[in-house]
Amino acid sequence: MYKKLEEKIGIAFGNPHLLRAAFVHRSYLNEHRSSTLENNERLEFLGDAVLELAVTEYLYSHYPTQSEGDLTNWRAALVRGERLARVAHELRLGEYLFLSHGEEMSGGRNKDYLLANALEALIGVIYLEKGYIIAQNFITAFVLVHLETILKTGEHIDPKTRFQELVQEKMSVTPIYQLLQEAGPDHDKKFTMGAYIEDRLVGRGIGNSKQNAEQKAAENALETLKLSDE
Repeated sequence: MYKKLEEKIGIAFGNPHLLRAAFVHRSYLNEHRSSTLENNERLEFLGDAVLELAVTEYLYSHYPTQSEGDLTNWRAALVRGERLARVAHELRLGEYLFLSHGEEMSGGRNKDYLLANALEALIGVIYLEKGYIIAQNFITAFVLVHLETILKTGEHIDPKTRFQELVQEKMSVTPIYQLLQEAGPDHDKKFTMGAYIEDRLVGRGIGNSKQNAEQKAAENALETLKLSDE
């Protein structure tokens, strides 16, 4: 079942049950309660950490003169869900997903967040089976290979700055942000900010600070509007 994937990434897995778990969405188990499968959320959690470390180590080693701020922005662009989803599309991971009927009918095999999660879970499997070096090699070959493109297209620029520059260029206006909701106790506030182009709400973001929520709102707006430099 996974032969094409193994050939594409150059890794042969010894535990098909573990590999299968990387592609099991929670919705599938909700419809198949007697299944002995485990959803991919724990593997995703592990893979996310391995991905973050491998990308950080690579950037630190290969770009000794870059500032911490630059490296942080580059890393964020490399591990962003949209970018990971593109890698997952390239590897055709959607073909292997276990989804509920409803998720299947709604186009779940092509949803970016499901694909990004599956890729992180796959990295988790590679790490568990083959160790850090092989996982690192996979990340270099399929994720870090896109760094040059990211730098050329400006994806490394933080979402809020990028959103403002593109809106000003294409629409000759400056986006604004408004607080939509504030919830939680003082020590754990959650802010929901809205990104607006004139009076039009084009993105939402939730964060533990207004600034963080604005960045996420800008990122959401970029994805929703499909704005680019092209």
